[in-house]
Amino acid sequence: MPKSKIFEEQYPTIHRFVEEIGSIEIGQHEMISSFVRAYDLGGTVYEGKDNYPSLEEALQDLEAGIKAYLDEHGI
Repeated sequence: MPKSKIFEEQYPTIHRFVEEIGSIEIGQHEMISSFVRAYDLGGTVYEGKDNYPSLEEALQDLEAGIKAYLDEHGI
């Protein structure tokens, strides 16, 4: 069965980030208020808002936040 690439196509920056650079977390955390987060070996790359109307909007925000970080650092 062929591997689906829907996520990779819709969120290319998140996909690249977790494949090559760091990790992400999605969901509530007892110590951190943001719903979506991205980390690399140096620490926190992006923290989103406390909540979102939908998971889709959370992923779109995470995509934009990681992209901004990578662009800012020339990665």
